[in-house]
Amino acid sequence: MSQSIKPSSLARYAANGNSDVPRHLGTRYNANGTFLPEPGNTVVCHLVRGSTSERAVLGVRDRMLSMPDASKLTFTPVSSLHMTLFQGIIEYRRALPYWPEDVPLGTSIDAMTRLYLNRLEEFEGCGSFNIKVIDVTPVGLTVKGATLGDEAVIKAWRDTLAVPFGYRHPDHDTYVFHITFAYPIDWLADDRLPAWQELFDDCLSHLEQAAPIIEIQPPAFCSFNDMNHFEELLVLGNKYHRASALSMAK
Repeated sequence: MSQSIKPSSLARYAANGNSDVPRHLGTRYNANGTFLPEPGNTVVCHLVRGSTSERAVLGVRDRMLSMPDASKLTFTPVSSLHMTLFQGIIEYRRALPYWPEDVPLGTSIDAMTRLYLNRLEEFEGCGSFNIKVIDVTPVGLTVKGATLGDEAVIKAWRDTLAVPFGYRHPDHDTYVFHITFAYPIDWLADDRLPAWQELFDDCLSHLEQAAPIIEIQPPAFCSFNDMNHFEELLVLGNKYHRASALSMAK
C-alpha cells in the first residue's frame, strides 16, 4: 500500500505562510535558477548509473519537470543525484559546530579537502547498506535505510565519520536523508498544491513498486564548487590510491 505524503511535506513550499525567500536563494542559486559558487566537501552515495532504480527516480524527476509551474524550482543535473551520508564543510558555514574545533575557521576549502583526504586515507568504513524512498517533495526524495539493520549501518557510518571530520552537527542523530532534485526559487501557489500532492502520491506508489530499493554507489568523499557536480576523490572503505585526488583538490 502506498504511503501518502504528510501534508507538512508540501506545505513547507506553499506561498501561504511563507513570507521569507527560500533558504538558499541568493547564496546557493539566484532568482534565475543559476547555481552560484559555494565550494565545500561532503560524503555522498551517488545513484548507480543505468540501474533500474535510477530510471524510476529519473521518471519522477521528469514528471516534476513537466508540471506547468516547475519553473518555481531550479533543478540540479542528473549526474549530481546522490544521497548525502555525512555533511562536510562548506564556504558559507564557517562556524562551530559545523567546522572542526582544531582547525582555524579561516582555513581555505581546498586546504580542508586535503586535510580530510589525509584523515580518511585509511578509513575502513562500516559496510554496505540499502535505502528506500519514504516521501516525495517539491525538492526531491526523502529516503531512509531499507531495514532496521540498514539504518543501524547508516548510523554507524555517521558516528564513525564524525571522528575524522571533527564535529557533530546539531542534527547528527535526526538528519533526514534525501536525494535532491531541485531547490525552490519561489513558493508554490496554494491552488496548485492539490495537483502537486496528487503527483507525489502517484510517484511514491510507483517507486514502491518499481524501485523498492534505490541502488547507490559506495560512500565517497567528494569536493564541489556548486550543486551541479560532486567530484569523487576517495571511495571510503576501499583504500583507493589518492594521488590524483590530491591534485584535483589542489
